[in-house]
Amino acid sequence: MKQSQSVELIGKEAATMIGLKWEGTFAEAGAGGIREVQTEFKRRLHEIGNVMHPDELLGLSYHVTEIGFVHYVAVQVDDVASSSVPEGMVQFKIPAHDYAKYSHIKGESIESSYHQIYAWIEEQGLRLSNEPLTHYEVYPMEQDSNDHEPEFSIFVPINKKS
Repeated sequence: MKQSQSVELIGKEAATMIGLKWEGTFAEAGAGGIREVQTEFKRRLHEIGNVMHPDELLGLSYHVTEIGFVHYVAVQVDDVASSSVPEGMVQFKIPAHDYAKYSHIKGESIESSYHQIYAWIEEQGLRLSNEPLTHYEVYPMEQDSNDHEPEFSIFVPINKKS
């Protein structure tokens, strides 16, 4: 299917997140490891206070290695001081940053969507950020975590070339 969406450059403020951590290989992720964590997180979402965007499920990926990566399934919270971190969950921050954003539409190739966003970054004379966060995805909270053709937005942190 032909990709019809465009990539845009946006800035995002620093944010505090609470979520569940998953660590594994790309094969484990492909076999549904992250989807299981998403399902568990949604089941426990009511335990988190001060959720800023209750309609958004975030998937943040860090530390890509040859065999795997660390991924957090999370929500953004607005006041961590009065928001306790539920047992087994973690609290973390992401810094303010510029991002390339692409909206992946249900039925499109996920691999092609990622190829398009990275090609756009290069075409625009931008470079990938050296931050530990490699990319994150924003899913509609009501979307079935086991849907093999999800709809979501991709955010890749970038730096402008000097």
